[in-house]
Amino acid sequence: MKAEFLHRIRVERYIFGIIMAFAMVFVAELSGESEIIFPEICALTIGAWISEQQPWMTNKRRIFILMSLAALFGVLTVRYVNFPMIFQVCLCFAFTGFILTLFKTNFVPIISACILPVYLKTSSWVYPISVSFMALIIIAAQWLMEKYHFRPVNNFIPCEFNIKNQIIKWSKLLVVFGLVALIPFKTHQIYFLAPPLIVMFTELSNPSSKARLKPHYIVFLMTLASFVGCIIRLGLNSYLGLPLYVCTAVACIILFAAIDKLKIYFPPAGAILLIPMILNENLLVAFPLEVLCGAILLAYLAMFLFKNEN
Repeated sequence: MKAEFLHRIRVERYIFGIIMAFAMVFVAELSGESEIIFPEICALTIGAWISEQQPWMTNKRRIFILMSLAALFGVLTVRYVNFPMIFQVCLCFAFTGFILTLFKTNFVPIISACILPVYLKTSSWVYPISVSFMALIIIAAQWLMEKYHFRPVNNFIPCEFNIKNQIIKWSKLLVVFGLVALIPFKTHQIYFLAPPLIVMFTELSNPSSKARLKPHYIVFLMTLASFVGCIIRLGLNSYLGLPLYVCTAVACIILFAAIDKLKIYFPPAGAILLIPMILNENLLVAFPLEVLCGAILLAYLAMFLFKNEN
């Protein structure tokens, strides 16, 4: 009976996640403000709502502050740092490493929140405002789910960081990422390193991450999510002319069914699912292959280069 009850409330949390993504894209299309579409919101719903155990050591206040800071820094970088994109991305990556260490948390989705504006050249203040607002919705809904026993209570335990080791780790991450990024950025094939893949790389660089136990499944899930997002966007939006919010809901249903079957609640897969909803149509055919190549390279680099606890 207990197992049946837990399954039922997990299905309800899936529904809440679908509604959240649907509403975000609906408001974006209705208002004409594409900056409102924030793919990482699907990752947050997987981690903060759907997963029985939140995968990040963070609390609600940190979620709001860090998401807001990261989104704002990304837009400020686009507006005021007039250097090549690879330098802007590395700057954002370094900034997120700094504030994650400062706030004693491993809430790595902020990396995507910070870097995405650089990829899209987003300089509108709408982006950080919408990210902050959606972060508030995420934490308010999580609080309600915990209060009414729809999900276990998230107890925050700060990460115990050794500052020297953290500096070494993030310096190593930055150097490795910078070297890997040289060719994709030089050839303007930046989605081989789509922001959720950078989040995946950072997560897998943590030797204590449970995701490291199933790297093959992680690569498969990231590739599947990108393929589902692209095929739904091309089929329902480009071919049939259906709105993007319908595509988003259908894509979320398919991905959530897949992660429930695989029992791998890996948040970056939710973010990579929604990236096709903000890409130009001419990029969609190649996107899943780019994600596959990038996921294989970054996943196994992280597994190989970061074997020891920091």
